[in-house]
Amino acid sequence: MASSVPVMHGFPGCAGKICVGTSGWIYKDWAKSFYPAALPAKDRFCFYARQFPTVEINASFYRLPTEAAFTHWRQQAPPGFVYSVKASRAVTHYKRLLPGAKSFDILMERCQRLEGRLGPILWQLPGSMRKDLNRLRGFLQTLPRDLAHAMEFRDPSWLDPATFALLRAAGVAQVAVSSLRMPACHELTAGFAYVRFHGLEGGAAHDYTEGELRPWAEFLRDCARRGMTGFAYFNNDVNTRAPQNALLLMKMLGEWSVDGSGVRP
Repeated sequence: MASSVPVMHGFPGCAGKICVGTSGWIYKDWAKSFYPAALPAKDRFCFYARQFPTVEINASFYRLPTEAAFTHWRQQAPPGFVYSVKASRAVTHYKRLLPGAKSFDILMERCQRLEGRLGPILWQLPGSMRKDLNRLRGFLQTLPRDLAHAMEFRDPSWLDPATFALLRAAGVAQVAVSSLRMPACHELTAGFAYVRFHGLEGGAAHDYTEGELRPWAEFLRDCARRGMTGFAYFNNDVNTRAPQNALLLMKMLGEWSVDGSGVRP
């Protein structure tokens, strides 16, 4: 593993384990199909955290969360729970990795409020953005090295050895995605793995079968055997597919998966 890989903070006991969760936890159609019907909205996160050891915060992509929000998220999380944070679209979609987005420094500072609950920060590029190595190189140089970062490409032109070399030198993970718009790429460029499931036929309403998840489970188990921490998030949130499929993947991973509420097998 490259010496430039960032040190991972806040994951005691997670080396060689896979943390599986969903992209967000607040969805109206989950109210009766995943969450108990009588469960108050304020208690849904606690219920979620009993099922899963991690969640990917997506609201931060659309609007910068307040300092109080990050503090609240830290305080409500059980021991061992980890938040990944999706970075602001102002950086990735409006500025397209060029400097000048005011939200960049603010988000980096506020993420620190999660303290030991902070996982990787996800940077998702727009599908209209093709490979631009100079722009990527400049952006990677601005990333705080004391935080873990993951980069999701949405145009196949980025899946290139030169791209992977830049990520590896910066210790930034290439996000492996399950999606019809991108080929599956399991290239590892950091000291941890990061996988996102967007759905196949039917998009966000796709219900993954065990057969479709099997290659991903094998990939994640291989990462765990190498002592790496892995993060896997389901973004197919329609019809409660995401939590259902996440639970299935956890079952398939068995001893390699971290249980809900941070309980390790």
